Amino acid sequence: EPVRKRPGMYIGSTGRRGLHHLLYEVLDNSIDEVQTGNASVIKVEIVESTGWVTVSDDGRGIPVDVHPQTGKTALETVLTVLHAGGKFGAEDSAYTTTGGLHGVGLSVVNALSESLKVKVRRGGLEYRQEYARGCPLTTVGEGDSVRRSAAKGSGLTSGTGTEVSFKPDAEIFTGGVNMEPSVINARLKELAFLNPGVTILFRSAKTEEEMSAVEWVEHSHKGGLVEYVESKTKGSKTMHKPFLLSKMVDGIYVEIALQWSADQFSDTIVSYVNNVKTVDGGTHVDGLKGALTRTINTLARKYKLLKGEMPNLSGEYVRDGLTAVMQVKISQPEFEGQTKAKLGSQEATRAVSTCVSDTLVEKFDMSPEILNNIVGKCLQAQKAADAARKAREMVRRKSVLKSSTLPGKLADCISRDSSESELFIVEGDSAGGSTKQARDRRFQAVLPLRGKILNIEKTDEATLLKNQELSNLILAIGLGSRRGLSIDKLRYGRGIILTD
Repeated sequence: EPVRKRPGMYIGSTGRRGLHHLLYEVLDNSIDEVQTGNASVIKVEIVESTGWVTVSDDGRGIPVDVHPQTGKTALETVLTVLHAGGKFGAEDSAYTTTGGLHGVGLSVVNALSESLKVKVRRGGLEYRQEYARGCPLTTVGEGDSVRRSAAKGSGLTSGTGTEVSFKPDAEIFTGGVNMEPSVINARLKELAFLNPGVTILFRSAKTEEEMSAVEWVEHSHKGGLVEYVESKTKGSKTMHKPFLLSKMVDGIYVEIALQWSADQFSDTIVSYVNNVKTVDGGTHVDGLKGALTRTINTLARKYKLLKGEMPNLSGEYVRDGLTAVMQVKISQPEFEGQTKAKLGSQEATRAVSTCVSDTLVEKFDMSPEILNNIVGKCLQAQKAADAARKAREMVRRKSVLKSSTLPGKLADCISRDSSESELFIVEGDSAGGSTKQARDRRFQAVLPLRGKILNIEKTDEATLLKNQELSNLILAIGLGSRRGLSIDKLRYGRGIILTD
């Protein structure tokens, strides 16, 4: 009842995102079985006209014995009691109903479904039960033997497993109960990359009668995250084969695949927590970025790729051309906001940082030529960024020169005829004062400059324009920029330097 009253608290929303989340919760239980080595095949079917969705796996099957605390079968308990799965013993600990330690469980799916049917194969028998809006319509009944029902084509591939079929409730999902096959297919592909031991089969049809004629789409990626990265860098000029980093740190499992490309000039980082995509990153991504920057700089100095007083490479240049896919498995993760798009668990930062620091050093020590190429690309990126910054500064300073009034220290002359006017350039304000008294105000101007003037013979234009004294001189004379220089615009016909 509380789930149906406030569904947004449990699935985020009652829109398309929340609708698809129901399927993901069922999938999570099957993926848990895969991760414990008890399942290898998951099947997903969608009937588009009715909204029915079926998920089946060849895992151990949800337990059907009576639960000591609820007095119901364990199957009914997991489908009717929030977060009840954690009460099972170690043998069936995969059925935690927490969606890989992040979700809300089968009971929420049941509560938000107009109808739900479950089949369990366990102990050589098949057990069935049906529900309507979370309430059981039947008891857990013992059906045909596994062998006999397998011959009828139940969709389960072994002697054990679970099949859950549900139809989302239109009273809850007022925008419609039809899931988008393309969205589901993309999610299944991700799960196959994240769990290389699984084969996921998917198909959808307009009607149930048409389903048998539809070919299965198979997702099986034994290369895991490495294969995931390769799918994203396909067609790019990659600099090395993907690195795979993995480590268990204080109970947190970290796995990262990394690859740099010479013809890519930004970074792509895809992150997951307990199989859920964190589109806004979070502490695990922060840990990766920080550790990459520290490790690359440390190794670059170790191998003399950064010498002497050369500044360290900043993070954005270290990640120039990087493609990374990472996943973190953490108990009871903390997310920022209800959408779970950003991880907030601080311990993830340290775990990822430790994994990268410890394992990436070994990779580069074994292949210093790869490090050399990556650092070379980083330096090029930094040089290009510096040049672009200087160019922007130059444009801004030129704009300032064009729009600026004459320098405040300039004592200008009355005449506007450059053929007769003169500019006296003097050292400091004191010399400027006496020169002003002695000049002919009608055609003689005075500009005092302070300090030692910058030698511009080997100075770029950006540095020149930064110098206040030279900027004043350019403004006073009317020179403008090098490209815009015009003799006709000069304000004085002669320049006279007065020095001690």
